[in-house]
This record gives sequence, structure tokens and C-alpha cells, in this order.
Amino acid sequence: MLPIANFPQCIYQTRHHFNDSSTDDMNYGDLSETQLKHQFGLDIISNTVDPWNLRRLTPFSRPQSRFAGSRINEQGDILSIDTCAKLLFNEMRIMSLPYSFLGSCKPLITRLLTHLERSDGAPFSDITLDTAYRDRIINDNSVNSTRLAIKKIMDTNIDYRQRGYPLALLPEFAASITQLRLPRFDSMVMDKVNGLGISVHDVHATRIEITRLIVSENRWWATVRYYGQDHFGLGKEDILKQRFNQLHFFRIWFLLQRYNRFGFRPFLTNMNASIDLSGGR
Repeated sequence: MLPIANFPQCIYQTRHHFNDSSTDDMNYGDLSETQLKHQFGLDIISNTVDPWNLRRLTPFSRPQSRFAGSRINEQGDILSIDTCAKLLFNEMRIMSLPYSFLGSCKPLITRLLTHLERSDGAPFSDITLDTAYRDRIINDNSVNSTRLAIKKIMDTNIDYRQRGYPLALLPEFAASITQLRLPRFDSMVMDKVNGLGISVHDVHATRIEITRLIVSENRWWATVRYYGQDHFGLGKEDILKQRFNQLHFFRIWFLLQRYNRFGFRPFLTNMNASIDLSGGR
């Protein structure tokens, strides 16, 4: 007879590690004005302020205004760095509205921006994000569902004579899950307007554990916990992509995080979800 596994057991872990601050998207305050303009094309950042000269923009100096350039000598008020940053964060909140106007997670991006504005680097978690993460897992009935894959392996391999799961067969979970699509927020429509796509989108690291297993003569019950972690920060490779670089929201974000006069600190976004599975023979 094969030895039986004890639980909890980690059955899957991405190659990306948790709490990894070595990636480029976790850097802050490391780029100069010259680098931001010349390497990333960030000459024009905002419709509210000129962050390079720390001035409020007027209708005659705002890049997208039809009056731009008509009064060359007219300049807006001089701003402190703190006031300039505050105005940029407020502009980001307004710009996020088209991407976060439906569902219970629509306030999430505002909470994340407020957390970024504190700039203490502390991890972020939110119960609405955990709920959305769980919903994404349990509502996935596609061929890429990790939940259904775990259930199928359990149904196949449970040892009813020994009332457990064979220790030697634990690697089957990772081998199967590696071929599947992990839970994330990148649907073609809803995640673009419910606040999740702009708040999390991808998930940098994922870990899946079976925390409890009960086996009877003909049935089994298990609790599976998913842990996800994303980086709320922008890397150089992000801002160089057209879909990010063309949007003022991300141009402002990259500036606030990476410009050496601001340097707001990115952070880790944590999420977790517990689901119950059962089956039998």
C-alpha cells in the first residue's frame, strides 16, 4: 500500500515567488526627467499640472486645449511637490472611472491609489478583492479550470481503503495545473469596466493548498485554499507597451512611481480564497 499524505499540503506554486521585491515594477524614484522624456516619451503627462516645472496648467497651457499656445507668456500657479502629486493622484482617480463603474469592486482602484499615495510600501488586501477572486475560481467551468482539475484528480486517486490520498501521487496536481490558466482578472468585457482589470489584471504569483481532506467509505470532502499576489507597480516594460503608454492614467502612474522627485512606493496586493470540493466513487 502507498503511504498516505498528511494535510495541509501545497499542491502548486508558480515559478514567480511571493514577496518578490526584486522585479523592475517594484522600483521607485529611480529615473530622472531626462530618462523619462527621452527613453519613455513622457514629455506630456497631465491635463492638470506640468510636473517638470511644478506649475498648474491653464486653458492656454493645457496640451489638449484648443487655446493651447495662444498666450505664450501666461503660466499657471507654482506648486509644491506635495501639491503637484496630490493633483496628479486626483487626476488618476477621475481617469479610472471609465474602467470601474460596475459591480462591487468599482471602488477598488480608488483604495489602491490611496494606498499608493501613502507610499509606505505596506501590503494591500481587501475583502471585496478576496470575494472576487473566489468567485472567479468557483465560476470557472471551462477546460482551463484549476478547480475542476483538482476535483478530477481527487476522484481518480483517492484511496478509500486507507481513507486518504496517496503521497506519491501529489505531484499530479502540479503537473496538471501547470497546463491550465490560473485565476486572473482579464476577461474581454467585464474586467475592463468593473474595476478589477485596472486594479489587478494579472496575478504575479499563485499558491494552491489542500488544507483539509476527509475520506469515508465512498465519499471525500476537501478544502482548497488559493493564494494570489500581484504587484501594484509599473515596470519599464509596461510603460513601453503602447496600450499603457498611450493612456494618461498609466503615464501619470509611472511618473509618480519612478520620477526621482516623487518616488511613490509600489506594493504587493494579496488575495486569497477558500473553496470546498467533494466527490465519490
